Parts: sequence; structure tokens; C-alpha cells
Amino acid sequence: MNLFAETPENWTKASVGTFCEVQLGKMLQNDPSSERDELKPYLKAINVGKEGLDLSHEFSMWIRPQEADRFRLIKGDILVSEGGDAGRTVVFDADGEYYFQNAINRVRPNHQGKIVPEFIYYWFTFLKITGYVEMICNVATIPHFTAEKVKTAPLALPSLDTQRCIARFLDEKTTRIDGLIEKKRLLLEQLAEKRHALISRAVTKGLKPDALMKPSGIDWLGSIPAHWQVIALNKVTTKITNGYVGPTRDIFVPEGVRYIQSLHIKDNRILFGGDYFVQKEWSNLHAKSILALGDVLVVQTGDIGQVAHVTTEHVGCNCHALIICSPRTDLLIGEFLSWALCSDYGQRFLQLVKTGALHPHLNCGNVKYFPVVIPPLKEQAEINVHVRGRIHEHHYAQAQIELSMAKLKEYREAIITDAVKGKIAELR
Repeated sequence: MNLFAETPENWTKASVGTFCEVQLGKMLQNDPSSERDELKPYLKAINVGKEGLDLSHEFSMWIRPQEADRFRLIKGDILVSEGGDAGRTVVFDADGEYYFQNAINRVRPNHQGKIVPEFIYYWFTFLKITGYVEMICNVATIPHFTAEKVKTAPLALPSLDTQRCIARFLDEKTTRIDGLIEKKRLLLEQLAEKRHALISRAVTKGLKPDALMKPSGIDWLGSIPAHWQVIALNKVTTKITNGYVGPTRDIFVPEGVRYIQSLHIKDNRILFGGDYFVQKEWSNLHAKSILALGDVLVVQTGDIGQVAHVTTEHVGCNCHALIICSPRTDLLIGEFLSWALCSDYGQRFLQLVKTGALHPHLNCGNVKYFPVVIPPLKEQAEINVHVRGRIHEHHYAQAQIELSMAKLKEYREAIITDAVKGKIAELR
């Protein structure tokens, strides 16, 4: 990967270590080693935010007097994430006394008056955009952008005036682009709120605004149509069980029975990417987690409360660590149950009954008491058609907004790349 290709001939080509001091942060010290040690604020990888320096997360550790100068941050330092999202970069521009942990590399220009920190920030952003960081970090394992790798990273350096011009230009451009992206992100939030409101109203109030209402008997549910019932989930299902919960390391095969996991459940849809399969014989041995038409799946751990119903497309799949609810077809349509669980009152219930402080999860023994609001089957079907159609419109609008955001992000990356490689004539 030749990152110097197409850069102007009069730019200096070297390594980061030629012009910058690179220092890995201090290993976490939870206790003082002497009475002279002081408890000081420090930064972790989480403070190296995607949107810039994030000081909303506060941490402290003990600093020895002889380490203070070595690990203290000054304005203009460039902070590069060592692990996790390796290569993510911010400029340290905060007031106050801060130190940094060994999840961060500090890049400090050692040629005063020859390097603009903001230019180095954009150069590291370019290194991440191009895939250089990913390539050099060997992401087949846990990626680590070590201090040595940072030092040897290539650096193309124009004159000081050109660095300033490029940094100012990119500050203005990226601020404008980021503002547009933020507006679209807010649109997605508003769309999600409207979607939840639509679902919640349909499954708790029905489609007829003039319907006679009655108290549901549940404070946080309110009134429901007078001819509807409220029945516990275990009374309107033939089965509430778990998907397979054993180890999966040795069960996957290149082709076979599709194996649905929590990562495939999103917004009442099963989004299987063709990535996990098990042998048919294995699936038959674990028949209780084979999916049938109309089953409703609830994510137990991680993104708790994500729900989807099984359509003809996924009948016969097996699944992992999901709660499977099989509705009684004489009382309840699976799709309606899934909308009910996706509604505000359904989500509130699931969050209420989750257990485990460190690793929150749902279990069948609690979920079975979910109070299902049950209209007549004909009305359930009508509500399903109504909600499905409106949600389809929402998903289309969401896809358009996300596509627009992706194009803005691509443009942002392209303009950073062109600027730091000297391809924008007016900035040379």
C-alpha cells in the first residue's frame, strides 16, 4: 500500500516517528505506591470519541511524581486509540490536568513550528480510512495499533502554511458535513418514535377511534377497547421455551439448516445474512428450538427486547438463546403478538422483568406472565395489515435517510483523503 502515491513531490515523506514523539499511556494504577502519589484524572479509549474528545466519562488513577511529566497531556497532543476501534484519533484540546492510560498512544510533534497538530489528526484519520490501520494491526485477532506501529506509520508533510490551510479547510468542511449527518440522525430518531407510537396505539387501542373503551386493569396500559381481553402469555401459547443455549464453537458448517441468533433479530424482522448454519442431524436432535410458522422470537441477552415473528421464509430454521413463543392459533396471531411485544407497553414489561445486574437477561419464567391484549382474530389480522403497511413505509424512509448518511460519510472520507494527499489544488 503506497500512501505517498499522488502526493506532491515537494512534500516531505517520512514516518510519524521522524517528526513526532509517540508514547503509550500508563498502565492503570488503582492504589498509591507511596504517600507522594497523587490521584489524577486520566483518559481511556472511550474518551477518544468518534465525534472528538469526549470528557463525559470521568476516571482517576494514581500517578507517581516521577511519571507526571511523561504521562501528562498538553494541548495539541494527538491521541490515537491503541485497541478496540484501533486508530481512532482526536486532538487533545481541553483545559485542566489530564493523564492517559495504556489504551491510548499519544503523538506529540517534536518539531515545534513545523507541524500543525490538526493536520496530523486528519492524516491519522486518512490512515484509518484507507485501511492502513486495519492492515497493519492484523485484525484477525484483537487489533492493536501499538506505539511502534504508530511510529513507523507513513507521514507526508507539506509546508507549515499548507498544513494550516488543509486543517482549516477540513475543519470547515467536516463541521458542515457532520451537521448534516446529525440532522439526519435526528430524523431517524423521530421516525423510530413515530413507529413505536403507531405500533403502541394499534395494539392497545385498535383502529376504530370511536370504539367503546374499558379499563385494562393495568395502570401503565390504560384503557383498551371494551370487547378486547387481557390474558397472560402462558395462557395463549402452546409453548414458551428457549433456543439452544450450549456452546456453538463446533456446531457450525458451511451449509445446512439456518441458525438464527440475536444478531439477526431487529425491528420485528429476521435479517439472516446467510452466515450461520448447522447440520440437519444436529438440528433434529434439538427439535424444540426448530422454528414454526407464527412463532415469536424474543432476544434474551444483549439487545434485550428485540422481537420478530417467524414467516414462511424462516420456517424450519433452528435458533440460539432466543425465547420462542408459539401462539394458540384459536386465540392469537403470532404477528400480532410480536407487535404487542414491540409496543411501548410490551417493551416496558420486558425491561421490568429482566434479571441480572452485570449481565441482564430475560427468562421464560418471567416472560410467560406478559399480559397480552387480545382482540378478536379478525381484528388482529386487520391491525397486522395496517401496521405492516405503515411500518413498510417507515422502513423505506429509514433506508433513504441511511443511504443519504452513508453518501455524506463517503464524501467526508473522500475530501479528507484528497486534502491530506495534496490533491486539492487551491490548498497546495
